[in-house]
Amino acid sequence: MKNKIVVVIIVLAVLVGVMGAWAYHMFCNSAVENRFTVHLRADESYDEMVAKVKSSLAYPLAFDLYAKRINLDRGIEPGKYTFDEGMTVIEVARTLKFGVDNAVRLVINNARTPEILAGKISRQIAADSLSIITALRDKSLIEEMGFDSAEAMFSIFLPNTYEVYADIAPDALVRRLKRESDNFWASASRQAKLERVGLSPYEVMVLASIVHEETNAKDEMARVAGVYINRLRIGMALQADPTLKYAAGDFTIKRVLEIHKGIESPYNTYLHAGLPPTPIAMPDMAAIEGVLNYEEHDYLYFCARPEMDGRHNFARNLMEHNRNAAAYHKALDRLKIR
Repeated sequence: MKNKIVVVIIVLAVLVGVMGAWAYHMFCNSAVENRFTVHLRADESYDEMVAKVKSSLAYPLAFDLYAKRINLDRGIEPGKYTFDEGMTVIEVARTLKFGVDNAVRLVINNARTPEILAGKISRQIAADSLSIITALRDKSLIEEMGFDSAEAMFSIFLPNTYEVYADIAPDALVRRLKRESDNFWASASRQAKLERVGLSPYEVMVLASIVHEETNAKDEMARVAGVYINRLRIGMALQADPTLKYAAGDFTIKRVLEIHKGIESPYNTYLHAGLPPTPIAMPDMAAIEGVLNYEEHDYLYFCARPEMDGRHNFARNLMEHNRNAAAYHKALDRLKIR
């Protein structure tokens, strides 16, 4: 009998040891093999939130057990959470329980349409792209900001990095970026540059969007801007090919043809003098500064170089321009670009 008791005690001790080792392994070993980030939204249920987290954890069962112990289901703060490699399920659960700094660095740049911009923003804050685009196209909010369309309101989105709360509401984000835009243009130095260029902040953004689409060479943006400003001042049509692509709804067009020049649209700067009604893209800061610091010269034309290096040849008169254009079109033909 005594031997049986000893055996039972030994077996129980082994089981306790095994269970203890198993529990230690699951609760105290690294559950995060690779650093990951999740966005938890206020409109998601508890199960939906933790499912996002558990999908990247090594010990989801241990997570559930510890989450139950600390009553995690009573509330998780929405926001952006980053879990570093090596964190245990205990650390992960406690981070969700007690929260983290809800501030995120929102990067805004490179978007041709409000829809593309909404998608980029949604990947950085808790709001989804649908709620963001709904705000960008909300008529009352557009009017509050002083515009008549989402495309016009595009002009307040200056490329930059902004610190915002991850759960910021889309309409609040729009208002925040409008304040940032107002502050940007209110500086004395930019006011002086606006006076020199003879354009309003909105008009600068419209022209900068064209310059942005015309060239990737940042060091020639001021010269390209100078061509367009020269044309505006003498009442000459801008004849900007990117506006034709925008009017056609196709930025993949590689060769602008006569049929494109005939598109009836207020964005067709071959048919309509002056600036188009709204920006045709979100310009980068180099393009904005290129317009504000435009180069003073007497060029009225420019054309892509036949070397296809992304740069341009500039001309003072139509005869020079036609020679440049002929060389460029010959290069297009050689490359069979139609």
